[in-house]
Amino acid sequence: MNRSISYAEAIREATDQALGLSDQVIVLGQLVDTPSGIFGTTTGLAEKHGADRVQDYPVSENLMTAAALGAALTGLRPVVCHQRLDFMIYSMDAITNWLALWRFKSNGKSGVPVTIRAIVGKGWGQGPQHSKSLHAWFAHLPGLRVAMPATAFDAKGLLLESIFGEDPTIIIEGRGLFSMKEEVPEKPYRVRFGKALIRRVGRDATLVALGSMVPPAMRAAEILAQEGISVEVIDPRTISPLDRPAILESVSKTGHLVVAEPGWQSFGAAAEIIAAVAENPASGLKSPPVRVNFPDSHTPMSMALEKLYYPGEQEIAEAVRGTLKKS
Repeated sequence: MNRSISYAEAIREATDQALGLSDQVIVLGQLVDTPSGIFGTTTGLAEKHGADRVQDYPVSENLMTAAALGAALTGLRPVVCHQRLDFMIYSMDAITNWLALWRFKSNGKSGVPVTIRAIVGKGWGQGPQHSKSLHAWFAHLPGLRVAMPATAFDAKGLLLESIFGEDPTIIIEGRGLFSMKEEVPEKPYRVRFGKALIRRVGRDATLVALGSMVPPAMRAAEILAQEGISVEVIDPRTISPLDRPAILESVSKTGHLVVAEPGWQSFGAAAEIIAAVAENPASGLKSPPVRVNFPDSHTPMSMALEKLYYPGEQEIAEAVRGTLKKS
């Protein structure tokens, strides 16, 4: 049965179902056992499944991530919750030198199925220490899977896929998406990593949108449709692995590419996607690809400046118009 639930509710439901499906699943995080439950995503889970399986943790991100690694080696499937990705940076040693390397160093004989939920703030004066995504950092590391769910359906399915997978995974969650609702199956299900979704079929331009840029990309496509421009919107859902064939197939049909990414322009995922297309002689590009990103600057605290900092549907629509004019 499908019902309309929010992104946050979908995360909570996936976690609840995972805890019910396997005694190996545990949840670690600061304030995961409180009534607020990390923006409602863990509310009531400690009461239902026990404080030994849904554990509050001290403010020590590296310790928490290292503890999750050790728990995974004993056969558990930890879900680590970071209320802000920015402070997860304290656990970079555990992630880069241990989690990402473990399967490689064990010659494939041992895995560490750790799921890290990393929340990215946006708007309402979040400022430079509460709004960094850094998904491109993690996708750069071999051995890590990186997901960027844009909808409630994908938030639930990708989380369950991660928890019951065999590789360490970082799920980037845009805080601005938490209240958005969608029809989501009540039963558990899994969304495959590395399988992009065509959210809107089009013929004139390919628009690849990542994570929290998917909603404005869809609105931009609707604006352009009123002008007679048909845009194909692709949501990769995961960037490691990345569904390059799906993107290439779309671009070979449209001949134009715009990538909207919720991160800085330089050295980002958008650049990697564009490179994958440009390096393929069969892509059939008719004009230079375009990136829609944040400026290479830290996020301002002022809400007035935030409006200038974050691109939206109008900036995306203009990027599509621009690349079509250059063909």
